[in-house]
Amino acid sequence: MAEGEVVERKLAAIFAADVAEYSRLMGQDEVGTLRRLQAYRAILDRLIAANHGRIFNTAGDSVVADFTSAVEAVECAVAVQDAIAEENRERPEPERMWFRIGVHLGDVIVADGNLFGDGVNIAARLQALAEPGEICLSGAVRDQIGTKLPVVLTTLGEQQFKNITEPVRTYGIGGANRHAAPSRSAPVRSRMRAGALAAAVLILIAAAGAAWWMWPGVDSQQRPSQAKSVSGPVDQPYAAPRLSIVVLPFANLSNDPGQEYFADGVTEDLTTDVAGIQGSLVISRNTAFTYKGKPVDARRIGRELGVRYVLEGSVQRSDKQIRVNAQLVDAETGAHLWAERFDRDIGDLFALQNEITARIARSLQSQLVIAEARRPTDNPDALDYMLRGRAVMTRPVSKENYDEAVTSFETALALDPKAADAAAWLAVALTVRVIDDLSDFPDVDLQRAERLAAQALAASPDSAVAHHARGQVLRAQGRYKEAIPEFETTIALDRSRAPAYANVGWCKFLTGSVEEAIPYFEQAIRISPYGPGVPLWYGRMGVIKLLQSRTDEAIVWLEKANSENARLASVHAYLAAGYALKGDTGRARAALVEAQRLSNAYSSLAGVEKSNWYDNPQIRALAEATYFKGLRQAGISEE
Repeated sequence: MAEGEVVERKLAAIFAADVAEYSRLMGQDEVGTLRRLQAYRAILDRLIAANHGRIFNTAGDSVVADFTSAVEAVECAVAVQDAIAEENRERPEPERMWFRIGVHLGDVIVADGNLFGDGVNIAARLQALAEPGEICLSGAVRDQIGTKLPVVLTTLGEQQFKNITEPVRTYGIGGANRHAAPSRSAPVRSRMRAGALAAAVLILIAAAGAAWWMWPGVDSQQRPSQAKSVSGPVDQPYAAPRLSIVVLPFANLSNDPGQEYFADGVTEDLTTDVAGIQGSLVISRNTAFTYKGKPVDARRIGRELGVRYVLEGSVQRSDKQIRVNAQLVDAETGAHLWAERFDRDIGDLFALQNEITARIARSLQSQLVIAEARRPTDNPDALDYMLRGRAVMTRPVSKENYDEAVTSFETALALDPKAADAAAWLAVALTVRVIDDLSDFPDVDLQRAERLAAQALAASPDSAVAHHARGQVLRAQGRYKEAIPEFETTIALDRSRAPAYANVGWCKFLTGSVEEAIPYFEQAIRISPYGPGVPLWYGRMGVIKLLQSRTDEAIVWLEKANSENARLASVHAYLAAGYALKGDTGRARAALVEAQRLSNAYSSLAGVEKSNWYDNPQIRALAEATYFKGLRQAGISEE
């Protein structure tokens, strides 16, 4: 740049890509490699332009582009990897090329039509870190895309890149691009493992859940004291248990897209039924739904979720008739164990689901513990409204969604007053509306939910959702000790439902059994690490570790929670205390300011102490020695 020239800066999403093992390919066949590169470059150029990107640098096999939107940059990266994988399927093995892509959002310098600065350099470092055929993102990009894109992210931890002062949080995209690609060399893999081990405290072996009241459960035969303890990160291939399975979202083949809720309801019920197979470990419904609408690669899904089997299929509904196609795949080999089509009357839906589950159990040479068909109602219209209500409850938390769910369950119950499931789900909807402070009449809702839960249990004492409803009511009433056995019963009846698991952990914590709470959250993370509940679970693990004076571990868990959801005020407050206790006053003060910005509850220590978390004398004593002490050091006012 000329002396005195004004430096122009801008914020940009930088996309960097290159060909894996390009030098080796050139060494084998220069002319052929260059010819093939032109064909692959045409794919990149087309997709970058289609996603509103601008190529500003190319050199040999590399392409660097900038986007005004981080979302568009990641959408482009996913589209490129999918298109490259499709191109590779059409070519013989020796002619295939695999690209590595890095995406970073940062400040760049504009000069002579080109871009310079750390923003560009970090994108290039991320590209080098990515696996062939995959994508590596910086934390800045991950924060921008949030939940805007249907991608599955794997945490790679903080990476210290050459000539970059600060470490960079990094994430890999797995679920959005699940095509097989050749492995990188062992040294590169070991570097990635080392980086991930340095910062992540997480079992990256499973997948995710729904809204918090839907979180999954655990094998009732595995008691908390026997659960695997996670004291640090695990970055090793997971040996899938023999009876581990995921039920992928069944496709809606009906002519009416509005029937999507019906296909989703069938998927959810099958997930619950499959959990009745003795000794099974079933991935949560909402983790499975992160794969909705995407190509199925059973072997890749098996690796990502740590499961041995994949159940997939489709649902087609026409008036009173239903057709279900289902197939069971061995995720280790990719082999289809069986596939079958079922045509039934809509009134036989639950018998049909039981038949599918029994077929799976026979294929896996295991016993189906709950073999009888569940018939929550004989009224098809009541069933329809129940499924509609359940579908609404998986949407983002809002007063409008809660109100719609309540109305759907009320309609179902009016159509069939004896439907225990309708009463139980209505009780759940009313209770969570109260817990989330979105009820216009919380006392009325909670009293009504208590009556409905009792009604559901009287009619169906072996209903998992009825026990779950009762547990939620007791939790909302602050009766934590009484809630624990209800959630434990839910787990015993439905191992795919972790609300109970996460809620048992928190109820144990609130009653003073701090150490006993940890395995419950660990198991929730094992079954559902991609769902909306993950930030909360990470945060609560951080809370527990901090109160146990395990400050280093607490900070790692809390930073993980914050990277997943930066809007949790309590996480910032506990981070402030943790940083202060470690002597990092600058970060402590910044975290406290953010907590106070997000919630008035952290304006003073007196306000913090009002939380019912500290009603138990044991918890308050631990908080005084750690959390409250750290907040004082971070600079919180007493009053």
